[in-house]
Amino acid sequence: MISVEEARRRILEGLSATPAETVPLAMGWNRILARPVRSRVTQPPADVSAMDGYAVRAAEALEGARLTVIGVAPAGHPFAGTVGPGEAVRIFTGAFVPPGADAILLQEDAAAGDGQVRVTETVRPGRWIRARGLDFATGEELLPAGKRLTARDIGLAAAANHAWLAVHRAPRIGILATGDEIALPGDPIPEGGIVSSNAHALAALVRASGGDPLVLPIAPDDREAIAAAAVAARACDMLVTTGGASVGDHDLVQAALGPQGFALDFWQIAMRPGKPLIWGRLGATPVLGLPGNPVSAMVCAVLFLIPAIARLSGLPGEPPRTIRALAGAPLAANDRRFDHLRATLATGADGQPVATPFPQQDSSMLKVLSRAEGLILRAPLAPALPAGAAVEVIPLGDLGI
Repeated sequence: MISVEEARRRILEGLSATPAETVPLAMGWNRILARPVRSRVTQPPADVSAMDGYAVRAAEALEGARLTVIGVAPAGHPFAGTVGPGEAVRIFTGAFVPPGADAILLQEDAAAGDGQVRVTETVRPGRWIRARGLDFATGEELLPAGKRLTARDIGLAAAANHAWLAVHRAPRIGILATGDEIALPGDPIPEGGIVSSNAHALAALVRASGGDPLVLPIAPDDREAIAAAAVAARACDMLVTTGGASVGDHDLVQAALGPQGFALDFWQIAMRPGKPLIWGRLGATPVLGLPGNPVSAMVCAVLFLIPAIARLSGLPGEPPRTIRALAGAPLAANDRRFDHLRATLATGADGQPVATPFPQQDSSMLKVLSRAEGLILRAPLAPALPAGAAVEVIPLGDLGI
């Protein structure tokens, strides 16, 4: 068995980003830039007013001075003339500052009437003017390649006059659940069988991680059926199987894929839940074989599939973020496998996070997983800890799953 860190390293080192595609700006959210975004315009394109008021010459806009109003400059309609000695132009937020003016007299600091404006508070040069190029200039790199685009980034790209963006194609992830005993939700449940949850849970996780899931029909415990389904998924950027990864007579994923050219990299990780995990390639297609137990499958997906999708999307593929918390209950000494305890998260009296493990940690208990807010990390051979001891936790809410 290999460690969690070694498994993640070997999975990521064999993956590369998907090709670039061009998408409309509105479809760029949460995608990974394949090429930098450089501005096509200067913003603002000229000196503009930051407030409603009067464009003036600061040297003359002294308290008590009276200036003649010679025109109006709304946003989008620049004043055509020049502000000369003793003159002012009524101006509104976002309007170009007319030539000759070097400050804005706030309307709150002015008294207007009879075509004139009286200054009630002295104005400093440059006051309330946003200089040309204050935000960015033509040709400036605004967003680097490899960045996951936020709504704020979309706004910046729009302001930089980009209607289209070059992003990495969303990775296509084939999901194949195996087993005679499972049925899709809503379908007849076979005698002695259960409803399959893994494929749907993994599809949701793939979407949350920026991938494009392809849920394949359930494959029975039959080598030919598993092989046919896997071969059909070769067009995907990765194939994820669930079930059939252990050593039982009906755990057939490796046996079914071997004759199709499957090359195994590793099998079995020193972790709980999720020991029986397969990683290899079917031709050029990476294959991640997850355990059939639903909690094991999801914990493995958090640790390995989410970083893999990130790497395929054009990101480095970092491990899940961890936080430091206090144990909300005593923790038993751990054995030789890295443990991931499902836990709730709360804020303690001193403001620190408190992670309390559920009393039952069976890898089949989806209700516990659904209610869990974090995974307490317990290293191999970690000693027993009392309540209140410091622990490392993966907060599941960060992952959007």
